[in-house]
Amino acid sequence: MLTIYSDDHRLHHGQGELNDGKFQPCFEFPARADNILAAVRDAQLGEIIAPDTFGLEPIRRVHSPQFVAFLEEAWGLWTAEGRSSDALPLNWPVRGMRQIEPDYIDGKLSYFSFDAATPITAGTWTAITSGANVALTGAKKLVDGETRAFALCRPPGHHAAADYYGGYCFFNNAAIAAQYLRDQGAKRVAILDVDYHHGNGTQSIFYDRNDILFVSIHGDPRQEYPFFLGHADETGEGTGKGFNLNLPLPWQSSADDWFSALDTGLQRISDFAPDHLVVSLGVDTFIDDPISQFRLRTPDYLEVGKRIGRLDLPTLFVMEGGYAVSDIGTNVVNVLRGSRPPF
Repeated sequence: MLTIYSDDHRLHHGQGELNDGKFQPCFEFPARADNILAAVRDAQLGEIIAPDTFGLEPIRRVHSPQFVAFLEEAWGLWTAEGRSSDALPLNWPVRGMRQIEPDYIDGKLSYFSFDAATPITAGTWTAITSGANVALTGAKKLVDGETRAFALCRPPGHHAAADYYGGYCFFNNAAIAAQYLRDQGAKRVAILDVDYHHGNGTQSIFYDRNDILFVSIHGDPRQEYPFFLGHADETGEGTGKGFNLNLPLPWQSSADDWFSALDTGLQRISDFAPDHLVVSLGVDTFIDDPISQFRLRTPDYLEVGKRIGRLDLPTLFVMEGGYAVSDIGTNVVNVLRGSRPPF
């Protein structure tokens, strides 16, 4: 299993987020990736390489140029106002308000974001462009003939849509990788999102497409963040009708219930017959995750990998969530180890 990783992720380290009605330390912080990397090394899964550089064009294939330009300039505009704290939004343009990008940085932050848990810091731009390069390098390795690769991206990406960020996510690394695979000649690409939280950004990016299938198993949006996408009746629109499969589950769903949903999703992917599979790999389905409500245990992640591996597809695992930091490395490695033949 080839792993792609960059130390640049450490440049994004938020001071805090709004959660449970108070400002508190971020659940998403550098030790997450550091612990995963250490576990990959300890398990001797294979070579660990640095990413290539792809520039902004593959990112703009998924994200709007206006949004990319905002993220590039946001910290400079924020500090130009004499501020040194992390940049967080003030309010949001909800129903009945105009969707016009403001000139002032506080308005821009509110226009392009959807929560107050995703701070922009001095190093965010470098970290997120590096993360996109990590995912793109993994995708390129599949094009070049690798059968499995792990893009150890941080910060995560699946909540980021074409023109907004949130949920700790800025660039949608899995979507960028999937689009790159299409641009390199793949006729069909499937994305399987096993993160506890719905990949609202990935869904919205490909919702009207029939060449990229999106399958997600996640906490029911009637109960769980991000709340406003992820219902079972969201199946795509236009030519994309039938190419979006949401499998929401209620709080405290058992491992058996989760694996039943996984089997349903894997069958849909098999029927789609993609050239490549991109897995948005979140391990916040873990029973001890501090912000999640599913009940998978560490040995279960070996089975997750095995069932995905049985599809026998060239597969790129792209790191997403998982906030039980002391266990995250073992859980991730179990998925990766399980995905390798023999199954």
